[in-house]
Amino acid sequence: MYRTLTFTFIFLISQLVFPQKVLTLNKAIQIALQRNPDLQKSQNSISSYESDVMASYGNFLPSLSASGGFGWSRQKKTQESSQTIQGSVFFVPPSVTETRSYSAQVNSSITLFDGLSNFAQLSRSKNNLEAARLSLQRMKQDIVFQTITLYYDVISARQLLKVKEDDVAWNKKNLEMIQEQNKLGAATLADLYTQQVQEGNAELALVQAKNSLETSKGNLLYYLGLNVLKNYQFPDSLSEQERSIINKNINIQFDSLSTLVSEALNNRYDYLSAKYSLEGANSGITIARSGHFPTLTGYGQFYSNANKINDVFRSRTYSLGLSLNIPIFSGFSVLNQVQAAEVTAENDKVDMENLKRQIEQNLQKNYLDLEAAKTSLSVSEKTVKAAKENLSIQSEKYKLGSARILDVLQARSNYTSAESDYINAQFSFTKLSEQLKYLVGTLNYQQYEK
Repeated sequence: MYRTLTFTFIFLISQLVFPQKVLTLNKAIQIALQRNPDLQKSQNSISSYESDVMASYGNFLPSLSASGGFGWSRQKKTQESSQTIQGSVFFVPPSVTETRSYSAQVNSSITLFDGLSNFAQLSRSKNNLEAARLSLQRMKQDIVFQTITLYYDVISARQLLKVKEDDVAWNKKNLEMIQEQNKLGAATLADLYTQQVQEGNAELALVQAKNSLETSKGNLLYYLGLNVLKNYQFPDSLSEQERSIINKNINIQFDSLSTLVSEALNNRYDYLSAKYSLEGANSGITIARSGHFPTLTGYGQFYSNANKINDVFRSRTYSLGLSLNIPIFSGFSVLNQVQAAEVTAENDKVDMENLKRQIEQNLQKNYLDLEAAKTSLSVSEKTVKAAKENLSIQSEKYKLGSARILDVLQARSNYTSAESDYINAQFSFTKLSEQLKYLVGTLNYQQYEK
């Protein structure tokens, strides 16, 4: 008694000093959205796309540059020299000559026509920015759905563990009963051995269920970027909101799949992103084709120079002009760029069409799986009731001597399997319901970013 009280006291103190961290589904999703490294990198890359848009606007503005210069030279003559001027000879003594020069210059140029390349670059940068933003939103939906799936794996594993624990407790109690009956001669030694084997199998199944639970926890914590060695507490069952999903009657007619596909094509961020990527690729063709057109540039210049710094702006030169550059032959480089841009656009179009077919296939499969899960949920619920009743009948028959221990153990095994199947059916239906939102593109992630 003393040891029991001491252990209980130490356990309670440890729970107060080192409380377990409760990890709810909402908290898990919030952590996933904050810690996912791929999401962080995608968020960081948005700024580069925004910078590309700003640079594309800059192509329409004139360039402006200013420069200044200073020069100094010194000429020293160390020997006397002579010069003849109109027959007279003059002698020039040694001398030192210094000169200084100051200059200022301002240049500006603007592209007036470049084969519409500047317009195409602006369109492409905008489309790429929007495609990146949509891809980011789809990635958030991916993270939310993946977290929901992993989290439900943990909850279902906990419920399956509870089933195995109940099964072990029942087998232990049944073993004790058979042992007492064997002592009184009411049960055979074969029944005792059979129950001992069954109790051992139940213990093994319990260990396997514990390992499965720990594996599910590790998968979730690793995905969330948390320490897998820390002890987190999870709910033992579904919440009321999650149970409402199971109890909700989802009726999806097969002929309404086309409506779901249309809704998905309007909502799916990845499909909309593919559209913008295709538009950007088409703009790339325009940019490549601009190499066939002449380029017209306007320029202006201001220049001033003087020998004294105070006189720099007294001598000024202004100039304006136009420069026309006509491409005649570039060694097929422009043609190569055009073909490469056309291939990129065609590949983007193929990817978009393939994504559309994939959306249709996934929605059809999800519908069929959801219908099957709905039927399985109803059947497994009835199976649990029938198995429980059969176990009760077989147990009473065994007590009256009209049934074998194998009949009771088989009934118990059927009941345990029925409970496990019912739990799996519940979570399968729940995950498929969430998957339908994910495939249609209506899975809400904004509620977890508050």
